[in-house]
Amino acid sequence: MRKTLLPTFARACRASLLLFAVSTLAHAQDAGKQPATPAPASSSAPKSSAQKIDEKAVAVVERAVESLGGRAYLDVKTIVSRGYFTPFHDGVQALPISFTDYTVFPDHERTEFKGAGQKGIETHAGDNGWVFDGQAKALLDLTPVQVGDFRTSVRTSLDNILRGWWRAAGASLTYAGRREAGLARRNETVRLTYPDGFEVEFEFDAKEGTPSKVKYKKQNAEGDTVEEEDRYAQFISVGAVRIPFIIDHYRAGVQSSRVNYNEVEFNRPVSDALFTKPADAKKVKF
Repeated sequence: MRKTLLPTFARACRASLLLFAVSTLAHAQDAGKQPATPAPASSSAPKSSAQKIDEKAVAVVERAVESLGGRAYLDVKTIVSRGYFTPFHDGVQALPISFTDYTVFPDHERTEFKGAGQKGIETHAGDNGWVFDGQAKALLDLTPVQVGDFRTSVRTSLDNILRGWWRAAGASLTYAGRREAGLARRNETVRLTYPDGFEVEFEFDAKEGTPSKVKYKKQNAEGDTVEEEDRYAQFISVGAVRIPFIIDHYRAGVQSSRVNYNEVEFNRPVSDALFTKPADAKKVKF
């Protein structure tokens, strides 16, 4: 569910909560193969000699952090969220799927979902993880494609750009200018470029500083390169932290999903046991 500050901010933000930051079975089934990417790491690591960091871009990112709560945002270590994931097929909305998501920064996430004839769990712990398919009563390790998809979701998440994980991965940060964002609105755009050539652009509202969009390209299941985009909306304050409760994902310009949060808790204790693979399917608990 990683998409942004949640799983989708972390699995669309992550949307990009996100996504959305976000990692449901429905998403994994149509995920294209992707190159391996580094796991997130501490932003305190020194930059490589080839790494470039544009100070104007840094200023845009720092303003975005302040718009979401500043120190309070950066002090978030765990997120427990609930809401609905709605897939779209050829731009047409399908039945929503309810989810509960547990995120422990930087790279642990568990999403439980049910609805629309589906029930399951997808869990990530760094480069490892597992999936429970409720219909088939099957407990499986993540495939390389699913692991790669999660890594891409981390690279394209708001938490990556705002918390500075990209620094340890050797990515370069540059300012890409202002863009039209509707009537009398502009977005400030920054770009992350990784050593392997992968690029992701983050747009922030020029007036308020809040995240607006994330754009990147990847291969789909057919091997074609398509543009992926997360759009953030409905910013709500949860304590001292401000976050988007809606993350819409677009693929090749057509909406493919929506993550709608209805409850978010920060820094609630999350047990390590949630990320441990059960001995067999009968021992899976929601």
